[in-house]
Amino acid sequence: MAERRNCEFQTEDGTTLCGWWYRGEGDNRPVIVMAHGFSATKEMYLDDFGGYFADGGFDVLVYDNRNLGESDGPRPAEIDPWQQVSDYRDAITWISGQDGIDAGRVGIWGSSYSGAHVLVVAALDRRVKCVVSQVPLVDGLENARRLIRSDVWPTLRQGFDADRAGRLRGEDPLTIPVTFDQSADEPCALPTQDSHDFFFGPIRERATNWENLITLRSVELFTEYLPAAFIARISPTPLLLVVATDDVLTPCDLALGAYEEAREPKKLLVLPGGHFDAYIDDAFATSAPVQLDWFQTHLGK
Repeated sequence: MAERRNCEFQTEDGTTLCGWWYRGEGDNRPVIVMAHGFSATKEMYLDDFGGYFADGGFDVLVYDNRNLGESDGPRPAEIDPWQQVSDYRDAITWISGQDGIDAGRVGIWGSSYSGAHVLVVAALDRRVKCVVSQVPLVDGLENARRLIRSDVWPTLRQGFDADRAGRLRGEDPLTIPVTFDQSADEPCALPTQDSHDFFFGPIRERATNWENLITLRSVELFTEYLPAAFIARISPTPLLLVVATDDVLTPCDLALGAYEEAREPKKLLVLPGGHFDAYIDDAFATSAPVQLDWFQTHLGK
């Protein structure tokens, strides 16, 4: 049985990332590296996945993305997808160098925004031997077009430009809520009802350090991010893609289209329900064993 302990490690630029290490016993242990999605912190059900994988024979490193949760925040509230990709790779480097870890058996797991990141990391970094991507973003601009009304785009673009000009003058970056608080008409990055219900629901009791705030630049970077462009390059690393049929945040049809571009070996798991259902209840009970089996098959126990 793996023991969960708090841990921290340094990225290449000196930022400290904090998380949990589910640490097993013995030598030559396979490991899974995990982080959460857009603005989310590790307490938002990653302990359920991490603990499940650990019980299945893996060391697991779960960490908060920079500027979020317990990790350092050199740019508070900023979510930069390419910086998070780099941090994933630094996490792989750090955990691979720890005693008992088999650096030749490293898997990565991501969900939603980090589900996008693991597609990119797996395509770029051949140290990764297995990848699970759950309800991922695959095309930031197309996804944003689904979420944001067409008449709002000109104002949003003006905001991007004004924020860039202000930052160049040394002003604080403009910010925006992650999701709405009271009304769906409030400006925010994730305007779906299920986003509100997730972040303001019971999970708040577990994730007490989550803040409903990000920089506007985070939204601009979201619209410029195209992880689907990397999916055909993941092979021969085995890819498991998990999608939800009624996902309105990272729409299922976009993920299925990207899956068609992936090469073997690959596997698709389709879950009923919406984006956030993938973390809990029946969807978790269905999905977690399939994900564990994928890691066990391709990394060993």
